[in-house]
Amino acid sequence: MKLPGDHDARVRLREEVDTTFVVEAAAGTGKTTELVERIVMLVRRGEARLEKIISVTFTEKAAGEMKLRLRTRLERAREESSGDELERLTDALEELEVARIGTIHGLCGDLLREYPVEAEVDPLFEVAAEDDADALLNAAFHRQFQTLLQKQPEGVRRALRRRARGPDAEPPRRALFSAVQSLVEHRDFAHPWRRDPFDRQAAIDNLLPTFQRLVGHLPNLKVRRDRSEFVDCIDLVRRFLEDVRHRESVSERDYDGIEAQLRELGGNKFRWEAKAWGVNFTGVSEATVVADRDACWSALKDFNRAADADLAARLHEELRPVVDAYEAEKKRAGVLDFVDLLLLTRNLLQKHASVRRSLQERFTRIFVDEFQDTDPLQSEIVLLLSGEDPSESRPFFTKVVPGKLFVVGDPKQSIYRFRRADIVLYERVKQHLVKQGASVVYLSTSFRSTPGIQAAVNGAFSTAMVGEHQATWVAQGEWREANRAQPSVIALPAPRPFGKYGKPTKDAIEASLPQAVGGFVSWLINKSGWHVEEDGKPVPVQARHVCILFKRLRRWGGVDVPRPYAQALEAHRVPHVLVGGRSFHHREEVMALRTALFAIERPSDEFSVYATLRGPFFAFTDEQLLVFKSANRLSPLKRWDTVELSDADREVAAALMVIGELHRQRNKRPVSATVHTFLEATRAHAGVAFWTAGAQALANVLQLAELSRRHERRATSFRDVVEALQEEADNGEAPEAPLVEEGTEGVRMMTVHAAKGLEFPVVILAEPTANSSRNEPSHWVDPEQGLWVHSLANCVPVELRDRENEVLQRDAEEALRLTYVAATRARDLLIVPVCSDRQWKDTWTEVLYRSVYPQLGFEHEPKPAPGCPAFGRDPILDRDGPVPGEVPLPGLHLAATRKNGVVWWDPRTLELEREEPAGLESSDALADDDDAAPKSIAAWEQWQASRAEAIFAARKPSMQVTVARELPPVLAIESVPLEKTTAPRQGRPSGRRFGELVHAVLAVIPLDARRELVASTTAVMSRTIGATEREERSCIEAVLAALEHPRVAAARKSKDVRREVAVVHHLPDGTVIEGAIDLAYELDGDWWVVEFKTDAAFDEQRGQYEAQAQAYAAAIKAATGQEARGVLLSV
Repeated sequence: MKLPGDHDARVRLREEVDTTFVVEAAAGTGKTTELVERIVMLVRRGEARLEKIISVTFTEKAAGEMKLRLRTRLERAREESSGDELERLTDALEELEVARIGTIHGLCGDLLREYPVEAEVDPLFEVAAEDDADALLNAAFHRQFQTLLQKQPEGVRRALRRRARGPDAEPPRRALFSAVQSLVEHRDFAHPWRRDPFDRQAAIDNLLPTFQRLVGHLPNLKVRRDRSEFVDCIDLVRRFLEDVRHRESVSERDYDGIEAQLRELGGNKFRWEAKAWGVNFTGVSEATVVADRDACWSALKDFNRAADADLAARLHEELRPVVDAYEAEKKRAGVLDFVDLLLLTRNLLQKHASVRRSLQERFTRIFVDEFQDTDPLQSEIVLLLSGEDPSESRPFFTKVVPGKLFVVGDPKQSIYRFRRADIVLYERVKQHLVKQGASVVYLSTSFRSTPGIQAAVNGAFSTAMVGEHQATWVAQGEWREANRAQPSVIALPAPRPFGKYGKPTKDAIEASLPQAVGGFVSWLINKSGWHVEEDGKPVPVQARHVCILFKRLRRWGGVDVPRPYAQALEAHRVPHVLVGGRSFHHREEVMALRTALFAIERPSDEFSVYATLRGPFFAFTDEQLLVFKSANRLSPLKRWDTVELSDADREVAAALMVIGELHRQRNKRPVSATVHTFLEATRAHAGVAFWTAGAQALANVLQLAELSRRHERRATSFRDVVEALQEEADNGEAPEAPLVEEGTEGVRMMTVHAAKGLEFPVVILAEPTANSSRNEPSHWVDPEQGLWVHSLANCVPVELRDRENEVLQRDAEEALRLTYVAATRARDLLIVPVCSDRQWKDTWTEVLYRSVYPQLGFEHEPKPAPGCPAFGRDPILDRDGPVPGEVPLPGLHLAATRKNGVVWWDPRTLELEREEPAGLESSDALADDDDAAPKSIAAWEQWQASRAEAIFAARKPSMQVTVARELPPVLAIESVPLEKTTAPRQGRPSGRRFGELVHAVLAVIPLDARRELVASTTAVMSRTIGATEREERSCIEAVLAALEHPRVAAARKSKDVRREVAVVHHLPDGTVIEGAIDLAYELDGDWWVVEFKTDAAFDEQRGQYEAQAQAYAAAIKAATGQEARGVLLSV
């Protein structure tokens, strides 16, 4: 029996019941399985009852899977047990449904309901859903914002003066609301932020003369070209000073306004650091101007940093009343949010020794899965529940009962710092447990990935995952067998990476890469013939086996990153599902339905009405609507007399009346009813379902109806709901409808964070040019002081700025772990997009370069790639000239780590120029086309012709299937030889049953079988069919005679023999023939088809049998390209 390399460690986890374990398990090592096995072992031995066990994990889905695994394992153990052990396992199965197996939030909710008085909560509290909690916070902010506007504290006043610049910038009010959201999420960290002395007015007064000196050089600068960034920057400073001078001529110096302008002035780093190319300097040296420019830039950066730090500290203090108002709103509504569940449970355990004692005695074993994802509150709760001394209320002074705590995690997959789960905290808890005697066990044998992927991961991360606060690297051990027939790691080059200057650019890569990904996925599932492992068996690759992973779903400028990838898949008619995407309100079907609701609310708005009629639900053409508009108004409230209208206008009027009637009834029925009535009136359910990715589109339409229903609970009218949906769309808050279930067809597209805990046969890492981490520090946490500092309203506090380098390093380390998580999701195939002519630095896939780029000096020495099409000699399409020596050629290479092979793909083997089915939002509605009218007429005539052909073709069956044995004799083109065996026929039985018995035995018996085997096989088949003894005896003689016939003897000599093989053959008239060939074999380059017949007489059915044999021969010829002949053999 094959054992994993870490077998001894796994035995320890199951056998040592009195040892506290910290299990660090690499991806795919079965850590949850080991957790379940330890629970089962404890139950079997009587060391613990299931009702006294707590097992927590990260998500409800994971908890459900854990409970299902535990039930399966308990039932299997029960079948193997007896006596007391059997009784204990039976009791465990009965206790399973009430066992504490779930998320930490679910556990906290149960404990708070059990001790509401001690926890000081409403006994009937409800857990607020995320949107309900957001609504309460929005209400609290709205009320408190009016107070803030009246009092105008300095921080809020300064924040409101700052203007939103850039596509990603939030308006000031929205920025303040985002700041409040951050404070609410981290309200358990109550330590005030440091505010250093900062004389803002003096700093501004000192900065302006420095700017004036720089602007004084402007007349001495002459630009030789059209423009210069260097001069533009100085001119921008000049305009700023002129604006200040103009305003100060009529009022006092506006320090708030100047601060906002200075921050905006320092927003473009590249302009301030531009070179003085193309500039002539007269009367002053270039070095002097550059030095003054650099001095201004340095002073401006220092001022903005100091002002931001001061403002962040002020906002942290001034926005606290909004947090208090939110707490009051929740208390009034009788609800708790997710942070409340953790915070109140931690406080309950800390403040009440009696509660601690009771819970510590009740729960004898605690299991924590995905421990690297726990936040400070969760860790403190676990430590307090595991404590040995009920009198100790400080979590990190608690001594844990030996063997009570069993935590499983993988610090290499710690990627949730933004959710308060920090690897530093993980290490702190780990060291706390180790000091008390806990044992750290490493699981390294991964059952998930192929050896090729594991080697690539080990080679890439073994030297990269180092650092003071980085996870300890443990190499993955092999388990699965390598598949030599197809690659495991593929480098997919961007087919057109060159920009307008002939150099690779990120924009060019991201413009061409989605086409390559779409083409590759289409080739993979339709043409490759490759297989992946599913339930332990190889199966052909299907769309649901593929996952495209993104580091982010939106980049700078609000660009929807997955959108071009989705369009590329749609162009190839590949179904896809976007999981957790925030492009919900940008989907065409959602925009169209939201516009329709707006038209229902405001029927006087002709733009909305026109858009609704032109959109996908009514789908009128511009011509129809313009013709109608030339004689009528687009008025949904008018009662139309359809008798006086033309047929085309009558359809438009009917649509307008639908909108009008929905408007009249909109406040008399639920909003969701109005939505569904509109969808039914337009037959949208059926129409949308036929779109490309129709299942996702239909789910999004129904999701909007559900969102309307949720908003209705807090709204007073239909208009309130429509405006709430519009505000949600402006903020981009709603995710797409969840559609992923087990077996759901379609390529998955999701972020790495959403994919954590999942695995996929095929993984593609998208957007390889995305930066690995941000340039600004994210946050700093000090749990001992209760301090959490992060940016507020885009202002970095001083504590965070002081630790900028350390925080940026931690951010970079987490980015490395993010790539590790992405790469280890793959089971059979990992595809890494690359740029063949440049290795981009500081990107999220850079760490994998050593495992996908070939060894230096061997780039032009590829080997043939197994299972791949024939490749060319250039990995890109638009190169002018020879391929440089350092550019890898398509084919199989040995990676630079010398640990794994990697196939560099040739984009020429993919279909890239597929036209994408663009919706209205993506179409060029006002595109200039002089030939539009002739094209339209030609298209209409072509449509008319194709419509007539379709109607004619529809009168005939699309497919006519015929069984081969029922073919008419007229289809027999030529005679087929009839040969007979020596079997005695006189007096033997006949009929269908006898024929079935003979065919059944000949189908399975070896062609060289002796009488004993023939007799035993016939006996078995006889009982199955229900044949008589007489038929059984005659069958034995018939089969023995058939085996001695020359045709069967020839088959014995053949190297390629097929028996009872199913065939499908298409006749020229479209008829499909189905059947099963009794015996076919290849001899001397030709195929022979032998049909066994047991009929007593052939005269009546000879022609039909000949047609059958000829059809089988034709099918084999079509399949093999070799000559095939048929023979009828009477047995």
